[in-house]
Formats: sequence, structure tokens, C-alpha cells
Amino acid sequence: MSIKQLAKALSLSTSTVSRALNGYTDVNAQTRLRVQEMAQAMGYRPDAGARRLVRGKTDAIGIVYSAAVENLGNPQFLDMAGGLTERLEQDQLDLLLAVTKGDGELQIYERLFLGGRIDAVIVPNTRVQDRRIEFLLDKGYPFVAYGRTADCDAFSWFDFDNEQGSRLAVQHLVSLGHTRFAYVHAPLDLNFAFQRHRGFMGALQLAGLDCPPEYQVGGVTDRRGGLDSVARFLRLSPRPTAVVVDNNLGGVGVIRGLLNAGVVVGQDISVVVHGDIPNDSLLPGMQLTTVSQPTAHASGVTMAEMVLQVLRQADAAPVQILRQPELVLGSTTGPAR
Repeated sequence: MSIKQLAKALSLSTSTVSRALNGYTDVNAQTRLRVQEMAQAMGYRPDAGARRLVRGKTDAIGIVYSAAVENLGNPQFLDMAGGLTERLEQDQLDLLLAVTKGDGELQIYERLFLGGRIDAVIVPNTRVQDRRIEFLLDKGYPFVAYGRTADCDAFSWFDFDNEQGSRLAVQHLVSLGHTRFAYVHAPLDLNFAFQRHRGFMGALQLAGLDCPPEYQVGGVTDRRGGLDSVARFLRLSPRPTAVVVDNNLGGVGVIRGLLNAGVVVGQDISVVVHGDIPNDSLLPGMQLTTVSQPTAHASGVTMAEMVLQVLRQADAAPVQILRQPELVLGSTTGPAR
């Protein structure tokens, strides 16, 4: 079905049909409705290439992931991408994923925009000081950040109250009588890790407690890192009675490592994990105590709506959404021995 055939069936010119389909106001509302109804009835879909040429749009949103930092196998990323795709499809937009292994992220952003391959981009896993954000702001490229930075007033972002999440974890464990804490975290140049660490240390300080450097294990973003961290804090004397892990994959590794060491999780050592636990974690019969956030799928849907708003209202104020976490109790926390 071509636009010429549709115009012939309507006894209208192709230009009138085209303008009606694209919502131009110089075509009266009755004609626009008639054209749209006939297009749907005849199964007409506009040619994507032609639309791009006429409108100067690519009908695609990009997301660039660094394989050196992010874990594409994290089910939370896949769920988020699914939510993005689902919402974008409603407006006939595609999600384009690009992956870089080195320091070439800025060059990829430049190629995607200058090559006319995307209309806007989602920036994941923001850093405290993020050169990607600075680059996109300087170039004037439309984007939505998945996370904040140290200075985040000038751009649109979607994030969680990471400090509050850590406070909830510490307050829960302190209420159970825990005073010796270990902390397992992602690199602190990642903004979510920086914020969660700040919230953790601040909550301990308010409780009159501390977590010395030797009780903190950094650079953990996956199951293996979490597993390896266990041996380090089990050698400490005195042992910690509570562990907080700032990411879900690291948390799975910590739990697995404790089980392998014969530790009864929730009795010998209590564990709170930031984020939802993947279904394939192979932690038998365990419901973890977690700092839970809105589902990754729902977050993806929200960010898709945000980026659509950024594209449609380019001169409007930045769109900024901060979601609140909640503590979900499970079997991995209990009274301190």
C-alpha cells in the first residue's frame, strides 16, 4: 500500500494525504480524521525512509553502553531496555544499542548524531563527573540521563534516592542490634555508588558507628566480585555481623560466597542488597532483604516518555524524576548475635 493508492481511494491529492497523516493544521480536522481512518482500514504504513527525509528525523533513540563498566548480562538492564522499547514502539520509534569496549564513547555519540541515526540518547550509569553529559550539553544534543551527576540542574534525568536507600538498610540493621558492618560496593566514580556510600557512612555516623576501610570492598559490579569479597571480610577480626551490598549482582555473589563458607545468612551474618535479585541467581529458597526500587521495566517506560517530552518540547525546562526506594524484608537479616 502506497500513499498514492491511499490518495486515489480518498479522491484526494497525495500532498493533502501526506499532510493529514503528519498532523498539519492546514488540513481541516474532518479531512485528517477521514484520512487516518482510511489509512488504518487499508493497512497503510508510511515509508520510514521517506519520513526521515521529509521530517529530518530518524525515529530512533540511542543508548551507548561501555562494556568496561556496565554488565549487559544484568537482567535489570534487559528489563529496562524492554520497557524503553515497548513505550517507544507506541510512537513508532526504535531503540538503537551501541556498545564500546574502550574510551570511544564520545566518538560513538558524535557518529550517531552526525550520521543521522538517532534523534536523542539515553545516558546510562552516570558518573559523579561525567564527560559524556558535558559533551552532549556542549553540542546541544537531546538526551535523558539514567542517573544524576554532581551538578545535574541543567539536564533531564531519571534516578533513585540512593542515599535514602542506604539509610533504610543501616537503620534496619541497627534496629536488629548490629554494630559491626562490612560494605561491598561498585567503583565510587559511578554516581549511584558514590551516593549509596555517602548515605551508608552518614547513617552509621548518626548511629554512633563506623565502617573502617578494611571492612569495605570496592570495585564490585558482578557475581564474581561479590563472591571474592567474602573471603576478605571473613578473615577480619572481629568479623562483621552485617553486610550491605550496593548492587544486585554483587549481592548475589556475596550470598553465594557466604553459603559456600558455611555461614548461616540471616543468623551468623545479615545481608542487605540494593536492587532486585535476578531469577537465575540460584540461591535456594531464599528471599533476600533488599532496598527495592520501581521495576527496571517501569523505569524504562518512564525514561521513554521523558525522552519523547524532551524531543517535543526542546525549549522547556529539564525533566527530572527522583523515585524513592523501599526496604523489602527477607530471610537474610536477623538479630545480631
